[in-house]
Parts: sequence; structure tokens; C-alpha cells
Amino acid sequence: MAQRSRLSETGLSASVPPATGGAWLVETRQVVKRYGRLEAVRGVSMRLVPGQIVGLLGPNGSGKSTLLKLIAGLLRPDAGEVRVLGRQPSVQTKAWVAFQPEIDHLYAWMPVRRVMDLAAAVVPDWDEGRARELLRLLHLEEHRQTPVRALSRGMRARLKLAVTMARTAPVVLLDEPLSGIDPPSRSRIIRALIEQFRTGEQVVVLATHEVAETEGIFDRVIFLDHGQIRLDDDAQALRERFGRSIQAIMEEVYA
Repeated sequence: MAQRSRLSETGLSASVPPATGGAWLVETRQVVKRYGRLEAVRGVSMRLVPGQIVGLLGPNGSGKSTLLKLIAGLLRPDAGEVRVLGRQPSVQTKAWVAFQPEIDHLYAWMPVRRVMDLAAAVVPDWDEGRARELLRLLHLEEHRQTPVRALSRGMRARLKLAVTMARTAPVVLLDEPLSGIDPPSRSRIIRALIEQFRTGEQVVVLATHEVAETEGIFDRVIFLDHGQIRLDDDAQALRERFGRSIQAIMEEVYA
């Protein structure tokens, strides 16, 4: 509890203000991010609303991870604006964004139980009931005493998702959560996303280049190509317009 108090004193509060300027949870305006001469994100403008699971699609190097990090406040744009609930990314907005990076960021020596306990101690919007349910859904209950280093890649991916989705943050950003993991883990992750998604309260952005297994859960898809938006629309509207699956549309966009 003392740790939670110290977090409140530093301004990291789970209290979420009403969004300004409409119902947008996230808005980007002509955002640019450069790494030297490379423009990883080039003039991206979009708005994310509550109640949607958004597929952020594109091949490796298309700018997906950079865009998520800009929204999460881990990077600053070189031009343009990012707004989270109407405010520029800051220490405070980080409390409203649950970000799962692609890399393994959990302590390798730490047992699953300690990972969850640590997150509960430092994250102000932790929901213990959701955490327990996620461990059950993701078949991690029997591994509570297992160190992270002893988990398979698929189990580590499931644990990362449990830590992220146990929060009640209105903005959830998942960077390649299915990359390189086994089919059973993929199906469990997708099922957990569907069951734990808070309809009407959250937006979930799932960045991936693997679409076949996930396109059924997308309400909206955004195709990124060399840092620019190539296509952005309601998922079902795209299927009807092109007469094919999101996977097939993606193959055509990046042909």
C-alpha cells in the first residue's frame, strides 16, 4: 500500500478524466518520428474511440512499434501532436495506457506469482479479480511458482498479456503479442482478449503482421506502410468493399 501512496504523490494516478474534444481516447495529428534520416512515422493522423479492437497491420519496419511507443509516451514526436484523453503524453497519461512491448521485459528470475504481485504493487489501476481470471484463462495458474526463465516462449507471451490486461486502463496497446509463439498459446491469447475486453470503455490496439488468426476480432483495421497510413476503415466494411478477407486485402496492399 505504501508503494501505491508514493505513486499517487508523483502524479501517477489511475483516475481517468473525461475526454476533451469528443469521445476520442487517442488522437494523433500529422505525427512524425525520425531516427536519423529514417522517418519511421510519417504524418500519421488518426482517432481511436472506446469500444473497439483495432488491428494495426503492416510488415516489419512499417512503423507499428514506433507509433505505439509515441502513444504510450515512451517516444516524443519530431513533429505533429499526440493526445491521450485530450492531453499530451506525460507521467499522468502513462497511467491511462497499458502497453505491452514485443520484447521480453519481465525479470527472468522472478516466479509468475511474484511478477503478478509486483505489478499489483506498482500499477495504480490493477484489478486483482481480472488478474486471477486471466491466469486461469491463460492456463498459468499451475505455473505460479515457476520462474519466467523456465517458461516456454508461449507461456511468457501469455504472462505478458495477463500483466497488461489485468489493468483497467482505457487504452491498451499490444505490440506483436502473437509473434513466434505456438498455436495453442495464440488461441488462448485471442480468447482472453475477447473475454477481458471492456466493451464501451476501452480501446485495444493490436499491432501485428500475422492476421489470419486475429482478423475475426478486429472492429477496425489500420494498414501502415513505411510509416504512413495506407488504409483505415471498419473491418467489415473493408471485407464488403473488397469482397475478401482482411488477410487477403493485406496481401494485396503490400504486394
